[in-house]
Amino acid sequence: MTRRASRLARIAYRIDAVLGFAACVILFAMMALTFVDVVARYLANHSIPGGFEITELLMAVLIFAGLPLVSRRGEHVTVDLIDHFIGARARRVQGMLVELLSGVLLLALSALLWDKAQQTGGYGDTTTVLQIPLTPFVYVMMAFVLLAGFVHVIRAFTPAILGNPGEDRSV
Repeated sequence: MTRRASRLARIAYRIDAVLGFAACVILFAMMALTFVDVVARYLANHSIPGGFEITELLMAVLIFAGLPLVSRRGEHVTVDLIDHFIGARARRVQGMLVELLSGVLLLALSALLWDKAQQTGGYGDTTTVLQIPLTPFVYVMMAFVLLAGFVHVIRAFTPAILGNPGEDRSV
């Protein structure tokens, strides 16, 4: 692996670590919020105002934060119906085309999310109870989809840089 590829791999693993840590923190926050909400409901007969809204927003960010992680590790659900009937070279070409198509579609989705974020900001959309602005959350989701798209495009042309699919490398 070249020096540049090695540096890109280290950056990818650092991003993995940051996203993994963020996902852990978000999941813990959701768990703690749900626990406190349930205990408050049973003991004080009063739930946390807007708890459901906060959980919804955290869930959306959690799902989108996991997308680049799953993409880099090649852990998406796959079906190998024809892999046993084609040769190794055809499987490599097929893998490259699938990665490229996935990357292009995710990049297109990030452009749609960018438009949605601008539209949400223009309308001033907020959550119902707590009036939390939705625009920053849509931008965060767009950034994660954009990152996942780049991961797939990189993986299409230089798969070894980000590690082999299914390979779990620790930082």
